[in-house]
Parts: sequence; C-alpha cells; structure tokens
Amino acid sequence: MRNIAFIDGQNLHLGTTKSQDSWKINLKRFRTYLEQKYRGDRAYYYIGFAQDTNQDLYRKIRSAGFILVFRQHNSAMLGKKKGNVDSDIILDIMTMVCRKKDFEGIILVSGDGDYKGLVDFLIEEDRLEKILFPDRKRASSLYQKIDLRYRADLSAPEVRKKIS
Repeated sequence: MRNIAFIDGQNLHLGTTKSQDSWKINLKRFRTYLEQKYRGDRAYYYIGFAQDTNQDLYRKIRSAGFILVFRQHNSAMLGKKKGNVDSDIILDIMTMVCRKKDFEGIILVSGDGDYKGLVDFLIEEDRLEKILFPDRKRASSLYQKIDLRYRADLSAPEVRKKIS
C-alpha cells in the first residue's frame, strides 16, 4: 500500500512565492519528491475554480503527474468567490478513510490551521504520513504541539534544493 498526497494549491503557491524569502517549486521535481520520500502513489492538487486564462498552468500541473481538482462554484459567482478548497480536501480525505479505501497514509501539503481537526483525526487513526508546510514560519500555530515525526517544512534548505 502507498500514501496519497493532497495539496492545497493556493496555500502552496502563497507559502512559497509570497514568503519573506520567496521561491518557486518545480512541479515535476516536487511530484518526484513526494513519490520517493513519502511513497506518494497519487497526488491530488486542489485549486480554486477553473479559469480559461490559466489553461497553461493546469497543463503544467497535470503533466507533472498531479491529479487536478477544481472547486465547484455557481457560474454567476466565479469572479466574486475565493477558491477555498479546504472543505473539499477534508471531505475527500474523510470519504477515503470512512470507505476504507486502499491506502496507507495521507500526505497533506498546507500550513492552514483549518486542517488541524483533520490532522488530529488522521494521527488518531494512524493514517497521517506527514503534513508538509510550504513555509513553516507562516504555518498555523495550531500545529506547534504536533509531534515532529508528523510534520516537515518544504522551505527547509535541503528540501528546497531538491524541489525548486
């Protein structure tokens, strides 16, 4: 059995490009890193609603080996709503756990505190492989008490060198 990665695309993007020491992730190298380091068999990349102007970005994400998941919105609200994917990621992970899908653990890429309850549940169920923070400095303080074996920082120099 392998692990499954769930990436909060907006959190990953903002945590790397808007950090004090901004940098860009090479998506192909990042996908390889998830596979080799964390046995990430599948990797779901969640992003806000689909926009025609971002087709090149979507192709790039898919060609790197990610399964692209869009947030669903009413078409009348597309230009007015934030592409918040937190609830979609939580629901999809909980559905996999509850239906006892064939996987070993979850890799969550986000520093957003909205996932804290999910992370606690996954630890309790022995289903959390790792939560990866795009920028540890910007990660929610709610994660400070989580054992170090469950968390890692993508912006750490040795990791950043591998995936940038």
